[in-house]
Amino acid sequence: MAADLALLGIVVTLLSLPVVTLGAAFLVGAASIQNHIVYGRWLTFAESWALFRARFVRGLLAGPLLLAAVWLIAVDVAALSRGAVPGGRLMITVVLIIGVGLIGFAALVAGVGSLRLARATVVARPALLAPVGGIVVIVAVLGMLVHPVLVPVLVGFALFAVQSFLSTKSRATAANRGESTTL
Repeated sequence: MAADLALLGIVVTLLSLPVVTLGAAFLVGAASIQNHIVYGRWLTFAESWALFRARFVRGLLAGPLLLAAVWLIAVDVAALSRGAVPGGRLMITVVLIIGVGLIGFAALVAGVGSLRLARATVVARPALLAPVGGIVVIVAVLGMLVHPVLVPVLVGFALFAVQSFLSTKSRATAANRGESTTL
């Protein structure tokens, strides 16, 4: 399974290099992992390609918007740390917490497969953003500590961690409602 996740991470990273394909690549990667968790099999190439084509147009803006958000957060933190903007360390902390929430929302969109469903999930359970964002932040810190060649491998493991967390939370919610929890 680790080799499958590593290969998936490499493929998702390569498909994400032209920034406009980032949304579709992550949606397909997350769907493939979800299919493996639920049905015990990976999506075939034909299924993945069909899903990628179907999600391409809807995910077109995801990459540029994500890069713009990361750039804005970096500029804000840099301005706050230089003292160009009042607020100091407290505002840096607030900006970083908001950034983790945005990252959590982006991971949630990839995990559940749609912006509308992610929005509904956040409205129903806003506390979900912190752990999902935390998973991505931990993987990003690990990405800074390992050799750059291994960073794409971490992408597959990050997708798996987010999907596993979301799958566990949905099973717990179903159990609380008295529904079946079998996958």
